Amino acid sequence: MSADENAEYAAVIEIDLNEITEPILCCPNDPDDVKKLSDVQGEKIDDVFIGSCMTNIGHFRAAGEVLDGEGFADANLWICPPTKMDEVQLKKEGYYSKFSAAGARIEIPGCSLCMGNQARVRDNAVVFSTSTRNFNNRLGNGAQVYLSSAELAAAVALKGALPTPAEYLNVVEPKLEDKTAEIYTYMNFNQMVGLGEFSFS
Repeated sequence: MSADENAEYAAVIEIDLNEITEPILCCPNDPDDVKKLSDVQGEKIDDVFIGSCMTNIGHFRAAGEVLDGEGFADANLWICPPTKMDEVQLKKEGYYSKFSAAGARIEIPGCSLCMGNQARVRDNAVVFSTSTRNFNNRLGNGAQVYLSSAELAAAVALKGALPTPAEYLNVVEPKLEDKTAEIYTYMNFNQMVGLGEFSFS
């Protein structure tokens, strides 16, 4: 996607990504309450949810790589790809095996915990989610929900708590190093062959 040459904007916000040296989270229960990981590190997490329609297949691959070979997660781990197409591809690539080895509860494609309409966490659980909203009672009654990336979600699931920035980097960077091009390759409809094998019913 690219902007029209004559596009006009109400405002232009420039962000120097070199100044962002650690993950940023939305804190319970307001997507506008944004803090650095170092400000909230150590918080115990009961459930980790990797899903929502705003995730793409690269997020699941990245999480799978971080989880791979690390044993069972210390938090309840929920995995829910947004579409059947993602599910089929992740299975083909062996990521469902990685999720299962981490003890994940793998949901049918859809909303699941993101909307709290296919499943709910226990009352008053502390949750880490890759979804885009964390309003009161959305994922479960009284749930306190942090929002951030799938990469951090995998690290949180393994630890059962919000890690320090150093712990995050130590677990994530070695797993993703030299693999980012293949991990974050999107499934672009216009470039895919054999779409007939997928069911969209």
